Amino acid sequence: MGAQKSIHAGRAKIDVNVDFTHKLCTSLMFPAFRDTSSPLSLVIGSLCIKHPNLFGGSEKLDVSWDKGLYDSNVLVAFRRPRPEWRPQQCFFIQHSLSPEIGVYGTPVDNFSRSGSGGVNLSKLAVGLDLSEPASSKWSSTTSVKFEHVRPINDDGRAITRDLDGFPITCSGNTHDSMVVLKQESRFAKATDQGLSHFTMQIEQGIPVVSKWLIFNRFKFVASKGVRLGPAFLLASLTGGSIVGDMAPYQAFAIGGLGSVRGYGEGAVGSGRSCLVSNTELALPLNEMTEGTIFLDCGTDLGSSRLVPGNPSLRQGKPGFGYGFGYGLRFKSPLGHLQVDYAINAFNQKTLYFGVTNLASST
Repeated sequence: MGAQKSIHAGRAKIDVNVDFTHKLCTSLMFPAFRDTSSPLSLVIGSLCIKHPNLFGGSEKLDVSWDKGLYDSNVLVAFRRPRPEWRPQQCFFIQHSLSPEIGVYGTPVDNFSRSGSGGVNLSKLAVGLDLSEPASSKWSSTTSVKFEHVRPINDDGRAITRDLDGFPITCSGNTHDSMVVLKQESRFAKATDQGLSHFTMQIEQGIPVVSKWLIFNRFKFVASKGVRLGPAFLLASLTGGSIVGDMAPYQAFAIGGLGSVRGYGEGAVGSGRSCLVSNTELALPLNEMTEGTIFLDCGTDLGSSRLVPGNPSLRQGKPGFGYGFGYGLRFKSPLGHLQVDYAINAFNQKTLYFGVTNLASST
């Protein structure tokens, strides 16, 4: 499904990876017994360059590039060595280009798929990450970045309004700029009988310039897993909210794989707030295969009307949805294969097929 090659040039290491399976789990989604929808996140090639000792003092330079059919991402990261008891620093520059489907995508086939809304986001970010030393089961990261967001259409031209004539940016111009201070805390505990995970993210827009966005956004993810004999029950709850200045593309998108299965990406709704629950019971069938049953629910908590331009209402999204179904998980030399069959609240059946390459996930 792919090819990988490592090249050593002096002290630098170049990893070249052309991979047709990475992120298929988020790209191949099609209604059962119908034609497949167009893949939106399929990564068809990647390039990674690593230098472990850039200036002779164990400074690390990582350059990565991922190219998909409709999106791309370039990341340059520079790390300086510091004592283990001090926060680890990482300077980064990142540019990404991707279609904005979660907010501007148009639901079709009883909300089981989301078509392109003609809006793409070009993002440039420059910043610094500070990773605190792990303490017991807790870890935290603080970051500050400058972000420049420019909406473009499918032809690559800058736009300020969507197909219905509503503004895309908060500023009303061809771009939004912001300085964002982010704090992320993580808790992880695992035993033979289960696991507990908790993540909290808080972002604050800093008004360095009067026209830059000022907002506060938080998001949490809480997961609990319990072993029930040979079976394993995993339940998770995800929520968040944003107050202050807001562009429509900053809304929480609900629906799709990793959110509410049975719906297209963002087809349940997009709002200033969200709450999503996922429950899955896995039962081993043999050493290489697991069977699962799942139930997903999600809601925008009635906050879609608070998003500028109310794109969710204009597209007829319900604001609440649930999906249930069953699936299979396979372990293979190619990676982890996943097949999910989901039914949404409109009785629309959707089949998800995915492969996560083991080399790509490490």
